[in-house]
Amino acid sequence: MAREEIIKNSNSEGLEIQEDLEVNKEEDLYQSINLRPKNLLEYVGQKSVVNSLETAMKAASNRKEPLEHVLFHGPPGLGKTTLAHVIATESGYKIIHTSGPSLERPADMVGLLSNLNFGDVLFIDEIHRISKGVEEYMYSAMEDFKVDFITGSGTFAKSLSFPLQRFTLVGATTRAGMLSSPLRDRFGLTYHVDYYSPKELSNVIKRSSELLGIKISDEGSYEIANRSRGTPRIANRLLRRVRDYSEVHETGNIDKNISQKALKSEGVDELGLDRLDREYLKTLLVNYKGGPAGIEALAATINEESQTLMDVVEPFLLKIGFVVRTPSGRKATEKAYSYLNVDKTRKSDQAQLF
Repeated sequence: MAREEIIKNSNSEGLEIQEDLEVNKEEDLYQSINLRPKNLLEYVGQKSVVNSLETAMKAASNRKEPLEHVLFHGPPGLGKTTLAHVIATESGYKIIHTSGPSLERPADMVGLLSNLNFGDVLFIDEIHRISKGVEEYMYSAMEDFKVDFITGSGTFAKSLSFPLQRFTLVGATTRAGMLSSPLRDRFGLTYHVDYYSPKELSNVIKRSSELLGIKISDEGSYEIANRSRGTPRIANRLLRRVRDYSEVHETGNIDKNISQKALKSEGVDELGLDRLDREYLKTLLVNYKGGPAGIEALAATINEESQTLMDVVEPFLLKIGFVVRTPSGRKATEKAYSYLNVDKTRKSDQAQLF
């Protein structure tokens, strides 16, 4: 196949991937894009990350060259995607958004890379989930800004090198340990995005309430922040639910009392635990006497996917010290017994049957 045909096919496939992604993410963008900070001045929290990024972007701008490749890793909902958009906006370049699972074949990656202009930001969410074949194409693209094709086979095989415009790759992952060392080492800037404090989340909620046209008191915003599990995405979601409750059952304004009643109706308690979190803890405390218990056993008892428990439930319970992971399984701590008011000496339901 001629070089021009390879590039043409790759370009068309890459554009189809972008169109599919835009359709799939349309609803999510509709909900969040109006609340997303546009620049570093509007961005709340992650001070060390923001300060380092600001320095790196100013230095790159002075040299009139694109920013180095950036990797953000940390729990979901903390602003990794937002930071990628901020980098593009601050640098004055276009951002192209894709995700790791969508890049199944090398041609998918080549289609995206060949459409990039100088300075464009290619954002890959869940970058740890790209295939091995695609990852190998990224090495030369990130380091030498070129892609090598092999056409033909046997004695007719030829290697073609296609130069790329200099671009910035921004990767985001919730599992940095699953990235291979060769890929991880090619990122010039690596940042860990951590959970927010209640004060920072309160500022996020106040900013979002202004954009949504909601009147909220300081105590009301802090009440929502305390129940948001240190995550801005959850804070904005709870703010919308409290707004809906206030508009239907109250005056439309939000104070501490309204926040408490609205969040109670949503099943979110004072620490931000929801029904699934409490079910997980009660199962571990009562059915398994506090553990140790394997994740598959817990998932079967709760009738929930084990991956959901590991990715959605356990990170926050581990952070607040209600659960610990041991080689033999999950164990509940004294804090979990005290919070749910469960007697530690009580026998499990299965033991009582015997």
